Amino acid sequence: MAGNKAVTYIGPGKVEVRSIGFPELVLRDGPGVHPANVGRKCEHGVILKVVATNICGSDQHMVRGRTTAPPGLVLGHEITGEVIEVGRDVEFVKPGDLCSVPFNIACGRCRMCKEGHTGVCLNVNPDRPGSAYGYVDMGGWVGGQAEYAMVPYADWNLLTFPDRDQAMEKILDLTMLSDIFPTGYHGAVTAGVTSGSTVYVAGAGPVGLAAAHSAQFLGASVVIVGDMNQARLAQARSFGCETVDLTQDATLPDQIEQILGEPEVDAAVDAVGFEARGHGAGAGEAPATVLNSIMEITRAAGKLGIPGLYVTGDPGAVDEAAKQGSLSIRIGLGWARSQTFTTGQCPVMRYHRSLMTAILHDRVQIAKAVNATAIPLDDAPQGYADFDEGVARKFVLNPHGLLPT
Repeated sequence: MAGNKAVTYIGPGKVEVRSIGFPELVLRDGPGVHPANVGRKCEHGVILKVVATNICGSDQHMVRGRTTAPPGLVLGHEITGEVIEVGRDVEFVKPGDLCSVPFNIACGRCRMCKEGHTGVCLNVNPDRPGSAYGYVDMGGWVGGQAEYAMVPYADWNLLTFPDRDQAMEKILDLTMLSDIFPTGYHGAVTAGVTSGSTVYVAGAGPVGLAAAHSAQFLGASVVIVGDMNQARLAQARSFGCETVDLTQDATLPDQIEQILGEPEVDAAVDAVGFEARGHGAGAGEAPATVLNSIMEITRAAGKLGIPGLYVTGDPGAVDEAAKQGSLSIRIGLGWARSQTFTTGQCPVMRYHRSLMTAILHDRVQIAKAVNATAIPLDDAPQGYADFDEGVARKFVLNPHGLLPT
């Protein structure tokens, strides 16, 4: 039987590539596995040979020690792979299929799944609605930053690419379908972006860049990206975005007015989440900053898309309230302006098929927008370190050497 190397969380600031067991069609006990999920049989699942698996900003929250993730947790929820084994109950997915795996694990049977809310499936996580691979408090499903991975409910979850050769030519784009492209697109859609919209995206990390590119795809007239990282702002400008430097003393409304002639936008996206920093030179962490600022600069009756991650437990937070996920949000401002907020995990299956088609027909260039960079699986610890330093890249792990470098 083949071995299986995987990226494992060791403790704050440290990951290692370790050998773990080859996946089976059952959820075994291990770090982070909910007791009620131990021994769960998955004859509806498949085993994948992982072709591409990405480092995500959400993973960085755990690696920084900003969640309750246990040591030994296998990381990774952005998975693209080839089916090499199918369970007894799988009908439509076949060995040899090249597939994208939504980061949401969903059963396809519960009320939420049937209504299209696959980010809050009721049957895969005994703790709460919603689940994901390799993530804290998400049921304990083993992460996919590995050579091989198990995917449950395969007929429901997997998106099979129609032509393998065509898919491999665009694999750095297609690997973004597992999370950040649909997540960024969801942020733009829920912010109400449409033809001619003016849009502000908070955060120029990979999800923010994906949201910005999605807004362009949806027909926005101007997309403005705000960040404190000069390299990431330059990356946003590389595909036609306007940018604002949040280390400057000028207020965000003033900087937007300099671009648009007015201090507000039609739609705004929070692609930062709970580790947000205050604006201005030398500003420290202030987790409600982005939420409050996008309320301030979004027009009356505008919409706010919030794909940025917020948590219920943050041991490294700046105050006791924030450690419980309680932030000082100016909800009165949003109410007075009749604004609409959309939060939560992106329901990837709502979007990934149409976004796949857009990639295959050259309507979008998401890998270019996020500066996708393939690295060997063994280099994952350095990739995490570089990403944490703020490099303007989206690292794609290459477990079997199948990706272009």
